[in-house]
Amino acid sequence: MGRFTNPRDLYFGEGSRHEVKNLKGKKAVIVSGGHSMRRGGFLQDVQKDLEDAGFEVKLFEGVESDPSVETVMKGAAFMQEFGPDWIIAIGGGSPIDAAKAMWIKYEYPECTFEDMCKVFGIPELRHKAHFCAISSTSGTATEVTAFSIITDYHKGIKYPIADFEITPDVAIVDPELTYSMPAKLCAHTGMDALTHCLEAYVSTAASMFTDADALHGIREIHHWLPISYTGDKVARQHMHEAQCLAGIAFSSGLLGIVHSMAHKTGAAFENGHIIHGCANAMYLGKAIQWNSKDSRAKERYAYVAKEILHLPGETDDQLVDSLVQEIRNMNDKLNIPQGIKNYANGGVKADATGEPVMVSEAEFKEKLPQIAANAALDACTPENPRETKPEDFEKILTCCYYDEPVNF
Repeated sequence: MGRFTNPRDLYFGEGSRHEVKNLKGKKAVIVSGGHSMRRGGFLQDVQKDLEDAGFEVKLFEGVESDPSVETVMKGAAFMQEFGPDWIIAIGGGSPIDAAKAMWIKYEYPECTFEDMCKVFGIPELRHKAHFCAISSTSGTATEVTAFSIITDYHKGIKYPIADFEITPDVAIVDPELTYSMPAKLCAHTGMDALTHCLEAYVSTAASMFTDADALHGIREIHHWLPISYTGDKVARQHMHEAQCLAGIAFSSGLLGIVHSMAHKTGAAFENGHIIHGCANAMYLGKAIQWNSKDSRAKERYAYVAKEILHLPGETDDQLVDSLVQEIRNMNDKLNIPQGIKNYANGGVKADATGEPVMVSEAEFKEKLPQIAANAALDACTPENPRETKPEDFEKILTCCYYDEPVNF
């Protein structure tokens, strides 16, 4: 039996953030990240709309990129003291993901972080609060998904929390929040969204319902992402809605080993983080080459190449090769490194900027066995179309480091 779950309400279009004025309740906490939402006036808009609707409002600001377990626990304690009946998360994936985890701990104070990480094992929420997510980046689509990514910095591992219970009640997809998004963030989050579509489409949990969203998302992202990268507002509107389609596809269709590897390499190295969307962009082509040894996955990749992107090729193998090359072409257009050996801090190309390579060959080799073992246990691995064992992850990740083709 399959399942397809979405927020009850999804509002989209310019100004849709003001729909919070129609929420019903007494107390609301707003969770946000750095200062971009305040600088743009969006945080103040939401706070005023809620106060005009009769809410007492408190703010929990400053959620860091790649939110930590400690931030989650601090935010949950803040909620316990205040007692909100609505949690409003505004910003990129980090504050929304953090707020989802805070929500679990707020409703179940005895719940540990280890309990949260039990896949589809979260008890029923909404006894204390409902959840509204307002996204400001065009990639994670966490405003419509059953997932949250939280980092345990002591272990150097990002953990996905996965349960339909944390799917927001209300999602707001207002493109005005994306118009000032930096080009690099646009590139990384956009390739994250493309990865969501392609992984959901070949996932063993895919269905007709998820395929429809994934395929249209691929078409839209492929066309509009390079234009959005230049700052074009129409393109950013298209991308903001397309990444939401991608989120709808993978929330129910699930993901695969690209995300498994991105989760386990993101915080694993000493000199900085591998940004999530950039990791997906670097690993996506390698995972397609690995998964295309599965006949169903190969057929699906070929369909995308031929019918959706109109790439050259007469056979399925040729079409898969064209798809992999097109991903490389997109990375080049968006100034994204092709491999970890070429990755400099901040997700820029080391050879193009003169910045030092972030992950040395020695550190990569030293940490590879543990990273591979962790990736095999990641919540995204089981629905990958081709079984992938720790020893397979070691080989694939090595190809991701040196930017070599996966041909085994």
